[in-house]
Amino acid sequence: MNENETMRKELLALLDGGNAHMTFEEAVADFPLDRINTKPARCPYSFWHLVEHIRICQWDIIEFVVNPQHVSPRWPEGYRPKPSQTTDESGWFGSIEAVVRDLERVKALVRDPQTDFFAPIAHAPDYTIFREVVLVADHNSHHTGELAMMRQIEGLWPHDRPYLTGESS
Repeated sequence: MNENETMRKELLALLDGGNAHMTFEEAVADFPLDRINTKPARCPYSFWHLVEHIRICQWDIIEFVVNPQHVSPRWPEGYRPKPSQTTDESGWFGSIEAVVRDLERVKALVRDPQTDFFAPIAHAPDYTIFREVVLVADHNSHHTGELAMMRQIEGLWPHDRPYLTGESS
């Protein structure tokens, strides 16, 4: 395996989660729909706000890479729903599906043998695809862990799943 193939394999593993990180899908699996708009104590955002934040940031990063005409949302207000905003079941699942779909777009970029990870992005020469892929992986893993901890603190972790309960599997 050459260096590029090794890097692709490792970046895909990082994006997929597992190893040292819980996957996004594990963090949202079997989430009680009556709690998607719950804000844990002393937390300014709900579970859905956090999922939507992951979605917006990941979408912005992949669009920045592949679309020279892309305009990012205003920082910081464009990267989260308004604190008073809520969603319903359809919005919850729509946000989750968009996170998964855009993550697949990032992984397709990594899998593409034509992707030069270290060349400057043509319309943003101070950035590389490698930087942006690592940013997606880092941001997603950070907030996926936050989502899982919020869920555990609120007592919303399924009892039949030992992950994060302190029990061994």
